[in-house]
Amino acid sequence: MQDIRIEAAETVSLFCRLNQRVKKELPIRSSEMGLLILLVTSEEPLSSVEAAQFFQVSKPVITAMVKSLTAKGYLGKEPRAHDRRSFLLVPEPKAVELVHTTCSEYLYTMTLLQEHMGREAFGEMIRLLAQANAVIQKEEDRKNG
Repeated sequence: MQDIRIEAAETVSLFCRLNQRVKKELPIRSSEMGLLILLVTSEEPLSSVEAAQFFQVSKPVITAMVKSLTAKGYLGKEPRAHDRRSFLLVPEPKAVELVHTTCSEYLYTMTLLQEHMGREAFGEMIRLLAQANAVIQKEEDRKNG
């Protein structure tokens, strides 16, 4: 009898591959699109540090995305009033337009799952994934001290 963990690893791996394979006709990388969606939909402007905390990545990861998005005309930086060394990330009109016109395409897989699984099953899947992420994150935090 096959170990359930092997089947689980194969299932999760296939899910990730299928989700990554969805062709997204975007002029920027998916990770950059995720950052733009966060910035455009946030009620308050965010700094690179706050974006890094949200995505649970290092600040240099966000800094690289900000540099790329700034060069492409999607982001601007505005100094904070209380600390002019710190900057807020400000989406340019080009970013707002991109998010509004492509957000449904970017979220296609999640929309497909929600429609075909039903709201309740989809919500349960998201709840379980969030729980799994929390377990893995806690272990990562423990290992990294």
